[in-house]
Amino acid sequence: MSTYLADTAESLTVEGPSATFTYRRIGARGGLPLVLLNRVRGTLDTWDPQFLEHLAAAHDVIVFDNVGTGYTTGTPPDSVAGLAEGAAEFIEALGLDRVDLLGWTLGGTAAQHLTLHRPDLVRRPVVAAASPGGTVPGAPAPNPKVGATMTKPEFIDDDLVFLFFPETDTGRTAGHAYLARAATRLAAGLPDVSQAAAMGQTAALQKDASIPFEQVRADLAAITQPVLYATGMQDAMITPLAAYTAVQHLPNATLVAYSDAGHAFLFQHAEDFAAQVTAFLADETSRYVKQSLSAAPQPNAG
Repeated sequence: MSTYLADTAESLTVEGPSATFTYRRIGARGGLPLVLLNRVRGTLDTWDPQFLEHLAAAHDVIVFDNVGTGYTTGTPPDSVAGLAEGAAEFIEALGLDRVDLLGWTLGGTAAQHLTLHRPDLVRRPVVAAASPGGTVPGAPAPNPKVGATMTKPEFIDDDLVFLFFPETDTGRTAGHAYLARAATRLAAGLPDVSQAAAMGQTAALQKDASIPFEQVRADLAAITQPVLYATGMQDAMITPLAAYTAVQHLPNATLVAYSDAGHAFLFQHAEDFAAQVTAFLADETSRYVKQSLSAAPQPNAG
């Protein structure tokens, strides 16, 4: 028997100009919907159902596959702008005129882009484990193992745990616990991310990294909505410096950082981060920068 609402949520479709979008919706209706934008090589099935459950306690949560990805038809975009346009097309196809956003990794960068270019559509964005764009000044050189793992044609469980969770006993335990929670959808879910979609997402990352940081700073300064940036301090994929740098240039930003977590901090600390999101969207934390470190002790590398 399913433990989580997301495990049994019906897969729905809606027609847009360029795709038939597949999505799922959980939580109480009536408030402003919270639309989630996914990571590279992620689909509806890869969201942590526990995290979605915590969000759905206070929000009308909508998860979807972008154009040409997973269950959704169409030609996959190959730029952050294209991903943002796909998200806007989906939102408008549902008949929604205003939403909150939560984007994880590449989805977070797309959420930021959509917020900048469609301020009429986005009330508040949450940007999780994402780059603000360009090459962050002072960023450390990436671990070569990360790039080699990301470009594998297929992931095994240990690859995903390495990319998303710290290389500690605590991190590995959290990673395998996430995989166990996601197993219900992953076991039955089809289709996966196509090679064309994966290549498009890789191209989007490369194009985004080439943007001059002077332009990134100007774009950040032009975002007037409150923004919640969040990071794991042991993120092997996106340096935590990216989030710290972004909030320095946003006019109205909140920063949350988890000391013992990595790229998937939102799954490792699902209940706490969902509470942070709920407080932010409820306008309980705005116009200041807050660093909220996990209460858990820093584990030794293992």
